[in-house]
Amino acid sequence: MIRVLVVDDQPLVRAGIVMLLDTEPDVEIVAEAGDGAQAIEEATRHQPEVVIMDVRMPVMDGVEATRQITADGFSAAPDTPIKVLILTTYHADGAVYAALRAGASGFLLKDAAPDELLSAVRAIASGDAWLHPAVARGLLTEFAARPEPRAPDPEVMSRLTAREREVLTLVARGLSNAEIAEHLVLGQVTVKTHFGRVLMKLGLRDRAQAVVAAYESGLVTPGRSPR
Repeated sequence: MIRVLVVDDQPLVRAGIVMLLDTEPDVEIVAEAGDGAQAIEEATRHQPEVVIMDVRMPVMDGVEATRQITADGFSAAPDTPIKVLILTTYHADGAVYAALRAGASGFLLKDAAPDELLSAVRAIASGDAWLHPAVARGLLTEFAARPEPRAPDPEVMSRLTAREREVLTLVARGLSNAEIAEHLVLGQVTVKTHFGRVLMKLGLRDRAQAVVAAYESGLVTPGRSPR
């Protein structure tokens, strides 16, 4: 059962999300919140697996709430941090990117189909990331617009083996574990092991943070296909 907290300052939007998810046998709505501060209170009390979070809200926005909820020590089970799915009406802007930096595991546009929301919640609960294609395109455009990518930090990247860098590169290009396994002629379990070591060595939480790290370090640049 996936325990979900729904956070949105618009009661009708919040009610619609709750109504949709309540019909699913593998989802349980544990609480609702109308702003970021309330979201932190409810997340502390109920310890959900997934928080569906609006970005722009009064009192405290979704970015700061995400930062606190995904921080080390917030989850009662340190090995299973709470995951945040951001809902936004914007394809990509500063708030979206800030939320990803803050620890969000995925982004979905509010005009997405109901099936997409369900898929996103399940994917994030299982440890994957979820980026709506329009949001992903916007993020790539944002990176491409920078005058120069940051040079890779030799100290950080030296922690990775050549194979781990290959896996990280393909993750940043949006490939699934199955696609990476096929591309590198490896077993999926081996790919998961390599990626787990990448997260551990770089101090990252999940796939979404790994994508940001790959682009910001210069390991991957927009428009360049993986070898």
